[in-house]
Amino acid sequence: LSGLDPAQPYFQGTPIEVRLDKSDADFVDIIHTDSAPTIPNLGFGMSPAIGHIDFYPNGGEQMPGCGKNPVSQIVDLDGIWEGTRDFVACNHLRSYKYYSDSIIYPDGFLGYPCASYELFQSGNCFPCPEEGCPNMGHYADKFKDKIKNDMLKLYLNTGEARDFPLWRYKVTVTLSGKSKVKGYVNVALYGSDGNTKQFQITKGTLKPDNTYTAYIDAEVNVGEVTKVKFLWNNNWINPTLPKLGAATITVEAGQNR
Repeated sequence: LSGLDPAQPYFQGTPIEVRLDKSDADFVDIIHTDSAPTIPNLGFGMSPAIGHIDFYPNGGEQMPGCGKNPVSQIVDLDGIWEGTRDFVACNHLRSYKYYSDSIIYPDGFLGYPCASYELFQSGNCFPCPEEGCPNMGHYADKFKDKIKNDMLKLYLNTGEARDFPLWRYKVTVTLSGKSKVKGYVNVALYGSDGNTKQFQITKGTLKPDNTYTAYIDAEVNVGEVTKVKFLWNNNWINPTLPKLGAATITVEAGQNR
C-alpha cells in the first residue's frame, strides 16, 4: 500500500483501526507532503510516521514551487481547473505528482534515512547506508526486505516543477592561489549520463588551501563523473587581478557512495 499524503483532519492521533497503518498490508510506504499543522497552516496531511517506511520530501511540510504567485498558478500550463485546484491544495497534491514521476525514474527520489530534515540538509545523513536508500514512490517496495527498524523516516529534496527528481552529491573543493579574495565558487558536474547546471559551493572570503564542502541536489543523474567545471568570481573589480584555482575537487554520489 502506498499512502499519498494520508489525511490529517479527523485521522491524526486516532486508533490504527481508523486510519492507514503499517498493519494494513505486508508493506506500507508513505509520502508526506503537507504535514504542517492544520491550524493555522491548513495542512491536510498527517505528520507521524505510520508506515514501514515514511518519506518526507523537502521536510514534508512545504513543497518547492507551491509558494508561487497565485495568479500564475491558477492559469497554469495544465489548464485553469488544475491550476485552481493546485493553488488550494498544492502541497497536498504534490504527493501524487511525485508518485507519477517516480514511475518514469526508477533511480530517482532516493530517500536518505535521517532523524530530521535539518540533519539531512546539513549533510549528516549522507551518503546512503551500505544497503542503499529506498526510492520514494512506485519502486519503494524494492526495499521491502532490507528494512531493519520498526520505523524508517526518509528525507530528500525535489524540484519545483516537473520533472521532480533530484540526485544528491557532496562536492568538496580545495582552493589554490597566492592570496585570499572575496567572491564565490561555482561547480558544474559532467558525466556519462548528463551534465548539471552550476551550483554555488561557497561565497565570501576564499582562502587558498582551505577546503569548502556543499551538498547539491542536481536535476540529472550524471552517471560516472567525467569532468568537473570550476568557476570562481570576485564580487568587485580588483586591479591586482587575483588568481584562484582548485587544487582538488572531490565528488561523492549519494546513491552508490
